[in-house]
Amino acid sequence: MQQTGQMPVVLLALGCLALLAALNATRPLRWTPALLPSFFSAWLTAELAPQVMVLTVALAGTAAALGGLATTTGAVGLALAVLALLLLGRIVLEAERAADVADDVLSELPDLSPRDDVTRGLRRWFVPLAFRHPDVVHVKDVRFSDEHRRLRLDVFHRRDRPTGCPTLVQVHGGAWVIGKKEEQGRPLMLHLAALGWVCFAPNYRLSPGATWPDHLIDVKRAIAWVREHGQEYGADPGFLVLTGGSAGGHLAALAALTADDPSFQPGFEDADTSVSGCVPYYAVYDIEGETGTRSDRQRERRVLAPLVFKKRRADALELYRSASPIARVRADAPPFLVVHGRNDTLVPVQEARLFVERLRAVSDQPVLYLELPGTEHAFDVFPSIRNAHVVRAVGRFVELLRRQHATPDR
Repeated sequence: MQQTGQMPVVLLALGCLALLAALNATRPLRWTPALLPSFFSAWLTAELAPQVMVLTVALAGTAAALGGLATTTGAVGLALAVLALLLLGRIVLEAERAADVADDVLSELPDLSPRDDVTRGLRRWFVPLAFRHPDVVHVKDVRFSDEHRRLRLDVFHRRDRPTGCPTLVQVHGGAWVIGKKEEQGRPLMLHLAALGWVCFAPNYRLSPGATWPDHLIDVKRAIAWVREHGQEYGADPGFLVLTGGSAGGHLAALAALTADDPSFQPGFEDADTSVSGCVPYYAVYDIEGETGTRSDRQRERRVLAPLVFKKRRADALELYRSASPIARVRADAPPFLVVHGRNDTLVPVQEARLFVERLRAVSDQPVLYLELPGTEHAFDVFPSIRNAHVVRAVGRFVELLRRQHATPDR
């Protein structure tokens, strides 16, 4: 009886938690003290919405079966759980619509391959992508420099080892202070490797041990190594696309915009570090502080000044400006596909919009912008519904770049 008496309260608590999580995923809190908890809750709920729905039904149903509906309190809890499920269903449908949003963006390009609808349908809602692929081999911890013990990379290639394959370099994120090559970008690399690409995921030195521009130098060193040694893994180093997320997206965008810049290539100034395309995910574009957002100010105060640059922006404005992709846009930039979530609480979407506006104003190459509604930072860490659609959209974009590279006169 005592257990039955507690169940209405348990059901009410479950309903409240489920509804709060769904509401936060729809509109994350940006209040500073709650920023990180809000981000993690929104991130997990939005990308794992089908799993959260199943968990909500299981827990609420169990509480109801054990007497949770014996009082009005339990009935209110059940009603809140139902509202949460409706919101979660809306989140799932919004994730499915990422395919249509990507189609609209990619329609700007001619000769694009048709969309693969393999991720559609309920049966694909729970594991739309995987962290492994039977046709892909993962080679770990290949040293690409003797400068530091951390400078190793992983390689993903098709099991049958074709040669002359297009090349991708994936740069991990982590606010320039944490993160590893194994943790990010795997769904994209597996997808492309299965299509016949060779994908390289390098580490780079992290702050506070590293001081800017050590991070960018290491990424460029990895690009130079891939151009020299990529053929050993079946890659065609003459066609190389760069990608990465968050701080990795910042490094990818900046590396693409500073190709062959000797100031970022000490000891390998003559190496070719140009790329054929760049796909930054939810990247930091505003190091200089042009956007003036609260997130930018917090980033400078908590990470950049004390850990990465080890100088305040006011005391080293030119150094900060030189690290800001917004300030590095150029006419001869490679093609870009910029991917950003509209609900990003860590890197505001305004940064991506301003970067795209600036780059489109000067670039001779296509600059596509994929802004994903209802999407948080780091969405691509999970093999989720949304990520499945984005992975295939990015695959179509880079495959088109590859075809154009192979037939430049078309």
